[in-house]
Amino acid sequence: MVTVQYRKEYSPALGRDMEYKVYGDRGKPMLVFPTSLGRFYQYEDSGMIDELSEWIDAGKLQVWACDTIDEETFFSSYWNMQDRIGRHEQYNHYIVDELIPSILHESKANNSGHDQKILISGCSMGAYYSGNFFFRHPQFFDTLLALSGVYSVNHFFGGYRDGAIYYNSPLDYVPEINDHALLEEYRRSRIVICCGQGEWEDEMRAETSRLQEVLYNKSIPARVEFWGHDVNHDWQWWRKQIRYYMKDLL
Repeated sequence: MVTVQYRKEYSPALGRDMEYKVYGDRGKPMLVFPTSLGRFYQYEDSGMIDELSEWIDAGKLQVWACDTIDEETFFSSYWNMQDRIGRHEQYNHYIVDELIPSILHESKANNSGHDQKILISGCSMGAYYSGNFFFRHPQFFDTLLALSGVYSVNHFFGGYRDGAIYYNSPLDYVPEINDHALLEEYRRSRIVICCGQGEWEDEMRAETSRLQEVLYNKSIPARVEFWGHDVNHDWQWWRKQIRYYMKDLL
């Protein structure tokens, strides 16, 4: 049976409590994000932890399911663009400066002192988050598994790209990365990006195709796959996909 820990901790970066759950007690650390306006318990409630349970129970995988603050950032209906992206940058500091160091410290203690990088993942909006954090902060990750995501901020900010908005739009900033060390970080990683071709996947399919082209042009190896025209933007398919790909990633 999967061991589950619920945690609620104050975030100085956000000035509020943040909640998350941890599944398992050792193994490869995996950080997952919810879909749009979802919560930290969504991954479990949607059956994804059940799909991963054999690896969690075997001590091969430990999952951190975090919260987002979408209602204050990308999906805010009352804040202007700069306030929304400013609040997201505070969330970025929470993940990078608070949650990730905690994950890495705990993972090392739980795995006989061995350092491990993180497998970062998500579905839909969670795929955007995982992709953006992976490309902005590759020093923390060695694996990206993104399912049915968008990889620009077109949906949230249109064509506006001023300041921090640009640096949260991978399809805009990744093509312009020329730092050799940064590109080598990506090239050493395992990148799996998947999208269906069924209902509600048109926007995701188009941006996945664009990201595939960007990675190819940067000589960054990636496994980019498009499932069938019956594969919809829904949990029933993401459960099948997570199980299919994790067999190769663990």
